[in-house]
Amino acid sequence: MLRFHFTSADLARIRLATAPDPMWEILLSLHLLRQQAGVTAFGAWKQRVHTQLDAPMHALLSLAPPTGYSPDFLTPARSVATPQEGIDLVLSTPRRTLRRDLGRLTVHQSGTAGIRRLADGDPRELAQLGALLQRYFDIALGPHWRAVQASFEAERALRARSVLDGGSECLLATAHPAIRWQAPVLTVESRYDRDIQLYGRGITLLPSFFCRRAPITLRDPELPPVIVYPVTHEPGLPHGLPPHARLLTGCAERSPLHILLGSTRAQVLTAIARSAATTGELARRLSVSAPAISQHTSILREAGLIVTLRHRQSVHHSATPLAMSLLEGSARAVQLGEHSKA
Repeated sequence: MLRFHFTSADLARIRLATAPDPMWEILLSLHLLRQQAGVTAFGAWKQRVHTQLDAPMHALLSLAPPTGYSPDFLTPARSVATPQEGIDLVLSTPRRTLRRDLGRLTVHQSGTAGIRRLADGDPRELAQLGALLQRYFDIALGPHWRAVQASFEAERALRARSVLDGGSECLLATAHPAIRWQAPVLTVESRYDRDIQLYGRGITLLPSFFCRRAPITLRDPELPPVIVYPVTHEPGLPHGLPPHARLLTGCAERSPLHILLGSTRAQVLTAIARSAATTGELARRLSVSAPAISQHTSILREAGLIVTLRHRQSVHHSATPLAMSLLEGSARAVQLGEHSKA
């Protein structure tokens, strides 16, 4: 069990990550490739990625064993928006940190010659690691990054609502079933037994698409505290957006949104894009019955335009990046039409 000890200052410094972290998703997806878990939701993804892994890329698997310790330097503490930013941070890791982290790794498994050179800060080994990380992202995560972002945004909207409903302590108490809050200690189910003193540094909660077994944190207690926990999503999400949803991107710039989707459905999508909402909230906002809203959101979800999560007795809807692109394209089409009439 992991036990995070909070002070009053820590409660005021709880942060929910603003975007999915590509380096954590790389690491946790590498874990998933070698785990038996995730067959239902990730089976086709795992099969496809395994067929594209060549011998050099298997070096990444040796750095990310499915259980036990994975080097902290692979997931830099500083938030990054792109894999290239994260890879640059990885490659700038001080040599002493490489030696410490890779030393911890080789306690539990035999170190290869490549790992030993990496621990010494060998420039060629570091350059190869950077290239492999980028290549792996392009193969395994890049085609599905929109789904990752959409799932993250849905989870973030849900957690933001919990803060509005009950404050930061409600956020801690409801983030994940394996996370329990009993002031002033946050416990996380884990095979390891550790006490982590926050000392006023606060903590970041990071939802992760590829985290499957249980929440995870960094090994080094001196690094900025973070808890990475699994988002809830339905089977099939890793396969990416459906083809008919991808086709909508091309239609968006040529047709007004209400012609493409129908008037009511376009209003539903626009309302969700403005602010994530429950089915009941949408019904009240648009003066439409809840069953009708459910029908529209079901179609929008199948098209890859919204993501739906259930929280207790409520169903929460949020817009995907594809939906935002569609809305922006429709707005541009309307503006162009107005200019042509002038």
